[in-house]
Amino acid sequence: MTLKGACLCGKTTITVDSDCEDQIVCHCLGCKKSSGSAFSTNIIALQKDVTIEGPVKTFEIKSPSGNLVSRVFCDNCGSAISHTSAAFGESQAVQTGNFDGFADIPFSAELFVKDRWAGIPPIPGASQVQTMP
Repeated sequence: MTLKGACLCGKTTITVDSDCEDQIVCHCLGCKKSSGSAFSTNIIALQKDVTIEGPVKTFEIKSPSGNLVSRVFCDNCGSAISHTSAAFGESQAVQTGNFDGFADIPFSAELFVKDRWAGIPPIPGASQVQTMP
């Protein structure tokens, strides 16, 4: 299955050439800040299956684990596109808010639930992981 998405302004496109059966919610501080919200929603895909085209910038920062996280944003509108880390190996997290149709894709896990906002309940059926697995 091929998934196609775009940032808010449409200048940066994302294509993922793999099946996506579930999503992950991340409550870590980095994901909160990059999404401008209480969490981010992502799929994990092999880097070789992800194509990002258009104007992007990359921002690198160390995570609390000490791993370097590289976050990719649209250079024009600032939409968060993707991020990589040694913790993902040959995969990367791709933000699902840039794709139509993810409202019906279930969540398999919530990460960094220790940092979840108090008013947000756990997602039924999703594994609850305190930090990064």
